[in-house]
Amino acid sequence: MSTESLQRQLLEVPAGVTASMTGRMLSIRGKLGEAKKDFEKVDVNIGVEGNKVVISPFSKKKKDNVIINTAVSHVNNMITGVTKGYTYRLKVVYAHFPISVKTKGDQILVENFVGERSPRVAKIVGDCKVSIEGDDIIVKGVSVEDVGQTAANVELATKIRRKDQRIFLDGVYTYQKEHGS
Repeated sequence: MSTESLQRQLLEVPAGVTASMTGRMLSIRGKLGEAKKDFEKVDVNIGVEGNKVVISPFSKKKKDNVIINTAVSHVNNMITGVTKGYTYRLKVVYAHFPISVKTKGDQILVENFVGERSPRVAKIVGDCKVSIEGDDIIVKGVSVEDVGQTAANVELATKIRRKDQRIFLDGVYTYQKEHGS
């Protein structure tokens, strides 16, 4: 293994964005808000030097060297989130019973799903903003993990069980993922 592959990675923080470390918690603040990520379980040394985020491996092991790219992707996703934001669009699809969707606190309620009397509940994760426009559910936020998990929670809440899924296509499905709010 060559020593060139063990060098540290420097990520430039763009103008208008600030990065800070508290223990193993990286905070990145931008015009859209603040994204935080705990790197406690990621085996890399991470720090902030001026306007750069420095990521280096713990040791010369291949496992520690490979995980650097994962940490770089996490930091890049955080920077993109606080500068542009993330938006997921979900479509409410029904053929048998008209579905209505509401938000209540940190929950999304899907009512009259396949004629059920009680609503199906999906949790809104983190600081995501959820809006409902007709048959579309729009999930926006600065953390791609929170936005993606909220969209997945809605899809899983409307999963059809004990019926033929080729016939009962009712549900809520993600159809667009984009940067920008």
